[in-house]
Amino acid sequence: MLELRPSCECCDRDLPADSPDAMICTFECTFCATCAAEVLDGICPNCSGELVRRPIRPAVALARNPASTERVFNPACRERLAG
Repeated sequence: MLELRPSCECCDRDLPADSPDAMICTFECTFCATCAAEVLDGICPNCSGELVRRPIRPAVALARNPASTERVFNPACRERLAG
């Protein structure tokens, strides 16, 4: 089951479970659509996998299987974003 991580690993932007802007790779590394497109060119910097839109879990299923609260942040990616 997907973790539905709560934030972008690159810019630390909040990505709630129902966000249509969340992008993931096959290892569930999570990025916002902006970072995925403008900084990462659609490729995960961790595994080199393709970044695709994360599916939205229906509210009923989310109540039984909540999203993760653990934030993952990579400052090196943020520095690339600023540069």
